[in-house]
Amino acid sequence: MIRDLVLKNRTCRRFDEKVEIGRNELYEMVDLARLSSSAANLQPMKYIIVTEKEGRRKLFPNLKWAGYLSDWDGPEEGERPTAYIIMLLDLAISKNPWWDHGISAQSILLGAVEKGYGGCMFGAFDKKGIKKEFEIGDGYEIMMVIALGKPVEEVVLEDIKDASIKYYRDKNNVHHVPKRKLEDMILKN
Repeated sequence: MIRDLVLKNRTCRRFDEKVEIGRNELYEMVDLARLSSSAANLQPMKYIIVTEKEGRRKLFPNLKWAGYLSDWDGPEEGERPTAYIIMLLDLAISKNPWWDHGISAQSILLGAVEKGYGGCMFGAFDKKGIKKEFEIGDGYEIMMVIALGKPVEEVVLEDIKDASIKYYRDKNNVHHVPKRKLEDMILKN
């Protein structure tokens, strides 16, 4: 069921680095994005798949990990992603991504969850650093980076307490994500 996939699709920031994701599996995830809806059917999103250790090593320091966890600089060696997908907007096709990058990311992540993987979307990253490291030309804008791997952390959804939406980790390193209640999300006429 789609609800089960959505519930399992939690932002994961720690992975089992011994479990590699095959390139064919990543192509299948990107294919889900390709088949998803696109504004005016322009299909302006392009992708760079990063699986090799050298590419992962170059990408990792350009990412800003977990803004609410100010005392954490990201996963330790052994718990880092084993694959990344750099999502680009092809400016020759469109200067406006509309909602395409969001739909594409959700499709990729749901595909990852279905295969037993997890991921993390990054909107905070060093664009210039990534463009330089991966020789991305001016005809492309980096929309986001998706980190992927086999999750090793527990993520728990809970109702918002004390009006705080900030995610946090408890003393057992369980990651808690506060969510608004459904009745708070639907506006009544």
